[in-house]
Amino acid sequence: MKIAVTGTNGQVVTSLIEIGPQRGVEMVALGRPMLDLADVATIAPALAATGADGGVNAAAYTAVDKAESEPDAAMAVNGAGAGAVADACERLGVPLIHISTDYVFDGSKPAPYVETDPVAPLGAYGASKLEGERQVAERCRRRVILRTAWVFSPFGANFAKTMLRVAGQRPQLGVVDDQQGCPPYAPDLAEAIVTVALAVKGAAENDSRWGIYHAAGSGETTWCGFAREIFARSGERGGPVAEVNAITTDQYPTPARRPANSRLDGGKLARVFGVRLPGWRDATARCVARLTGA
Repeated sequence: MKIAVTGTNGQVVTSLIEIGPQRGVEMVALGRPMLDLADVATIAPALAATGADGGVNAAAYTAVDKAESEPDAAMAVNGAGAGAVADACERLGVPLIHISTDYVFDGSKPAPYVETDPVAPLGAYGASKLEGERQVAERCRRRVILRTAWVFSPFGANFAKTMLRVAGQRPQLGVVDDQQGCPPYAPDLAEAIVTVALAVKGAAENDSRWGIYHAAGSGETTWCGFAREIFARSGERGGPVAEVNAITTDQYPTPARRPANSRLDGGKLARVFGVRLPGWRDATARCVARLTGA
């Protein structure tokens, strides 16, 4: 199987490029200028040229805070761009896996979110990703939308890498302890994406598996708890460590409001595709081992 992936440098794309060949899947990563989600005219020709059997839309405008001052730019990429990818896959007759986010929710639910919960984004980034979901659903009949949150890995920019970097500069850190999530390791997420892609290859338009799913690590924590686990695993390997002090969201203001609850229930993905991502603690140990060279 050959899969065309939008983006070239992100955590999920890099993980797919690493994992795909191990599963017998050829990954073709498409980035600018060949494919630019902000320039919809580039999308269909680039996807068609790959001759792929399926697509993964992993590229996105991800600058959550910057989106508050650039809502049109975020919407162009995450909304119209995603729609154009969906339209191209529909015309090519190939299934699409589209990566979305917890930011489509407002975070007020006291339990993990399921796929049928009402959406209510708090800011421009979430609104743009929700529009992307809408356009993908409308323009591509053979599609799987995977919502995820708090992704970390040895690649790109993410919380785990930031914590280890900052620990080399400061002995103490204040980390938010009133936001909850279920961190997924990008290589585990890539494994899940490949499994789903292989499962739906050749599936008919009326297949009951098309739709929205949540893909998150097993278990839950806060940013503060996540940071402490990162440093615990790093310390075991002689890597950077820092003392972590719990703070509130109000003590760490940002332009964009974050959902207090980013926990995503992965039960549907497990039931339908037999995929359940590993626990976040185990994943953290594997990630830190790579980042510290152990």
